[in-house]
Amino acid sequence: MKNLIYVFVCLAFITCKEQKKEEVIEQAVVDAPEEWLVFEGATPNAKHIVLVSGDEEYRSEEALPQLAKILSTHHGFKCTVLFAQNPEKPGIVDANYVKNIPGLEVLDSADMMVLLTRFRALPDAQMQHFEDYLKAGKPIVGIRTATHAFNFAADDETNFGHYSNAYSGAMEEWTDGFGRLVLGEKWHTHHGHHKHQSTRGIIADGAEKHPIASGIESGSIWGPTDVYGVRLPLPGDSQPIILGQVIDREGDFDENDLFFGLKPTDSKLATENNEGLKVNTILMPIAWTKSYQIPGGKEGKAFASTIGAATDMLNEGVRRLLVNGVFWALGSPVPESAKVDLVGDYQPSAYGFKDDSYWVDKHLTIESLK
Repeated sequence: MKNLIYVFVCLAFITCKEQKKEEVIEQAVVDAPEEWLVFEGATPNAKHIVLVSGDEEYRSEEALPQLAKILSTHHGFKCTVLFAQNPEKPGIVDANYVKNIPGLEVLDSADMMVLLTRFRALPDAQMQHFEDYLKAGKPIVGIRTATHAFNFAADDETNFGHYSNAYSGAMEEWTDGFGRLVLGEKWHTHHGHHKHQSTRGIIADGAEKHPIASGIESGSIWGPTDVYGVRLPLPGDSQPIILGQVIDREGDFDENDLFFGLKPTDSKLATENNEGLKVNTILMPIAWTKSYQIPGGKEGKAFASTIGAATDMLNEGVRRLLVNGVFWALGSPVPESAKVDLVGDYQPSAYGFKDDSYWVDKHLTIESLK
């Protein structure tokens, strides 16, 4: 009888211990910080769009969750948003940390990628997901600094140095890196005066009936970010959709203003930028389409827009441009006038570089960006 009682006691102890273990695991799962966001689609079979943020300047950590909410809420897509994070502080955005974007494995099954990163130097295991995605010829929308999405130092141990902005190594097909080969241009120049001249978008000649221009009036696109310079003509079958007029500020510069004193009502065409370049003689494309094909891969569709910072997203025309670009790249019919109303309380930050202490003090949780 004593032996039987002993067995029961042991079984009870083991059962209790296992229950405690399960409770600890469950609690750990509950307590684990969110390292990415998921906005569910309208149906279980909804197209899955992965939006990859990670730039130090244009607040992609704010812009892409809002774009994801618009695509999910108004158009039924499933959207996953990824963020730059220091691995020692998971769940906290650190835009200055260039070597880690958790969750990139979701690209393996994604239908679409939207990219707004700048000079990332990710580990090979993470870069491989980009490589596999692009080799499959899947569609991509690149926004603003996506033209210079990656950059590896000479002493970085990587198999993906050819993705670097301005690459000039032995892999000639990759000359000028990911931006040039996939999107059509690398980082080139500020065509407008940074923080002093804004951008107004007009529809390029011949693009008036392009699906991406659907519902957009020429001149309705505006953003406080300046026009980027590109080399003309753009390569391959690139087709400009929107051209960027450089607009002078009509008020005073204000470092503390969200738009630095620039206003959507500014209308004066600039004659030159701060370096004396005639900026409106030949207009730079700020949005264009392009086919891409990386070595060993299938052909895919790319849409690039050099307007699209978090503050640019306050403009309805910018939002419609990006939403239309997503539909076009997916090969889906572009709505005649896509619904692009802001979702939730969207109060973006002004663009600009921040030191490391800013991100420590801000302690921006990914969960707070829902």
